[in-house]
Amino acid sequence: MKAFVRKCAVGALFAAITTAASAATFVNVLTGGTSGVYYPLGVTLSQIYGEVIPDSKVQVQSTKASAENLNLLQAGRGEIGFSLADAVSDAWKGDADAGFSKPLDKLRAVASIYPNYLQIVALADANIKTLADLKGKRISVGAPRSGTEINARAILKAAGLSYSDFAKVEYLPFGESVELMKNRQIDVTLQSAGLGVAALRDLSAAVKVNFVPIPADVVAKVGDAAYRAATIPASTYDGQTAAVATAAINNLLVTHSKVSTEEVYLMTKGIYDNLPRLGNAHSAARQIKLEDATAGLPIPLHPGAEKFYRERGLLK
Repeated sequence: MKAFVRKCAVGALFAAITTAASAATFVNVLTGGTSGVYYPLGVTLSQIYGEVIPDSKVQVQSTKASAENLNLLQAGRGEIGFSLADAVSDAWKGDADAGFSKPLDKLRAVASIYPNYLQIVALADANIKTLADLKGKRISVGAPRSGTEINARAILKAAGLSYSDFAKVEYLPFGESVELMKNRQIDVTLQSAGLGVAALRDLSAAVKVNFVPIPADVVAKVGDAAYRAATIPASTYDGQTAAVATAAINNLLVTHSKVSTEEVYLMTKGIYDNLPRLGNAHSAARQIKLEDATAGLPIPLHPGAEKFYRERGLLK
């Protein structure tokens, strides 16, 4: 009889543990390289989600950013991820050149957040003052098919340039590109990121550089509504004494259709209830505003995000 009672007790304990495990809500936050903006914001988001989503198990995954994040979301291997708006549009359409062999039809939007700025930074003694001066130089254009690399191809094409015009093309993330610049192994790096990105702060503090402008007429020639003319304000980086014309593209937070309405509702609410906290994680997040959350989305909103925006009066 005692053995039977013990067996029942063990069985009940196992059932309780199994039930608890099955009730856990898993949240994998897909970010980018650790020297970019996505990663520190993703770490802070993961902390917020661990607090606001009941019984949650949250982790942060460093990735090659936009294209990889979107493919992982389509495969159900993440619950929320960062991406540039033009990459999301390409993914929805299934643009193979951008890294999407077929349309990613499970993607759903959570929010439009802050803009990325295309920042072209050259060694001061490389004599690169204009886009035309890039010909024959050594450049890093970002990790292959990352948001940065997609932006690089678009802007260079609009300026009448292609990768074949360079003496050398490296496909490296921000931090590695900066190390090559410091060691004078490349002349210029193009990085698509929020203002004040750590990699470029590090570079401008270590060596003399200049920022190469992207004129508004070149931005217009891209022919994509996701790109708009913008300005890098003076003194954003060490030694940058003047404002620099450039292009900006919005960043989005994206999920997929299999994530529950309640989970996405809590993730969306967690963003906008904690804007100061995100702003402390990286200054780029200080540009996130609730009123901009649904602007220019190239894919449908997730019902959980839609529920939150209706609650806040952003959607009727």
